[in-house]
Amino acid sequence: MSLPVLQIIAASTRDGRKGIAVARWIERFAQAHGGFEVEFVDLAQVNLPMFDEPNHPRLGQYKHQHTKDWSATVARADAFLFVTPEYNYSFPASLKNALDHLNAEWNNKAVGLVSYGGVSAGLRAATALRPVLAALRLFPAAEAVSIPMFMQSINEDGEFVAPAPAEAGAKAMLDELVRLTGALSVLRNA
Repeated sequence: MSLPVLQIIAASTRDGRKGIAVARWIERFAQAHGGFEVEFVDLAQVNLPMFDEPNHPRLGQYKHQHTKDWSATVARADAFLFVTPEYNYSFPASLKNALDHLNAEWNNKAVGLVSYGGVSAGLRAATALRPVLAALRLFPAAEAVSIPMFMQSINEDGEFVAPAPAEAGAKAMLDELVRLTGALSVLRNA
């Protein structure tokens, strides 16, 4: 029996971004967890233009190849982890744009949130993201990972070395995502 597919979506697309280290850490952690087949999706590499489809995404009538490719990527996932920084008390436009490009491909899938930032730990970004997730029928796990002062945990090799609370939160979140993904598979397969 194959494992469900968990896509880890790195939301920051800026040059010189440091949060990619957080995304790579949670990728390794999720692989070691063993509850999912893990795929890494970097929105900087996906490089979607600002939403440019002539039809509403709920129709699934995509005209542009970049949207068709993005649709195929998201459709193969059973669950997601969004790894997001906090920009101006919210999440980055790159993530909103990626979410807005599609509709049905997101429906009835579980999502975990990994936020990072300064003293706020990206919590305002995670809070701002929740209504968007609800509109797309994504089901966020109650457990989450919020990393304050994340730059202090990046070593000289550029790797994120997770503090114990982040690891504990990641395990709890992934355990919950396994349960949610199993329950939501009934809706997706109906």
